[in-house]
Amino acid sequence: MTVTLEILRQNPETGSKPEYRNYTVEVDKTDRVLDALMDITRTVDGSLGFRRSCAHGVCGSDAMRINGKERLACKTLFQDVVSESETVVRIEPLRHLPVQKDLMVDQSEFFTKFRSVKPYIIPKEEVADGEFIQSQEERELFDEATKCINCAACYSACPILDENPKFLGPAAIVQAARFVRDSRDKGLEARLEELDRPDGIWPCQNKFECTRVCPRDIKITKLINLTKREITKYRESRGETVRDGQSS
Repeated sequence: MTVTLEILRQNPETGSKPEYRNYTVEVDKTDRVLDALMDITRTVDGSLGFRRSCAHGVCGSDAMRINGKERLACKTLFQDVVSESETVVRIEPLRHLPVQKDLMVDQSEFFTKFRSVKPYIIPKEEVADGEFIQSQEERELFDEATKCINCAACYSACPILDENPKFLGPAAIVQAARFVRDSRDKGLEARLEELDRPDGIWPCQNKFECTRVCPRDIKITKLINLTKREITKYRESRGETVRDGQSS
């Protein structure tokens, strides 16, 4: 079938204005959008900028907006985004992150927020030999959060970032939840400085856009709410209160 890819082209280094450029390609319905993008760079326009690595939905590097929704190009088949009556596919870079070139965005801010929540084990106790042993039930408490591939699709889709660019963002909170809920970790206290502040976890308004676009089907909104509850429980156990999203 013949499909038109309507790609938003831009190069801030040259000062050129963003503009949509059309590319007509022949594809099968079961071809991936990534396949078409790669074919364009090989045979039509080698200047097209986009990222890709594993091409199997694991690395998250080829996240972009396809027909207005955040998706992985390597997991999006043409049969998912075209029909007999509509054969134009609009492709744009992720939102809320500066464009480097075409579909490539600068993820520096995204990863700065990611690192701020200490996304690593802070051991409760030293273990001289052996391992930290967990039950299956303890593992299940944080297992879902480990599926995150840092593709930034949720960050792009988040409507809160439209109004508050300083918001920590859903991906970073998911990483915090992964360790807060880990029985081997000291948990919440070490991460409160980032989570329990006006631009931390509290701006989330349960819009569920992050959950809808997650390519790994992580229940992101649920994890955010569970972490809010953990903060509230922690503050109340210390005789403190949480009001309007800020502890006192």
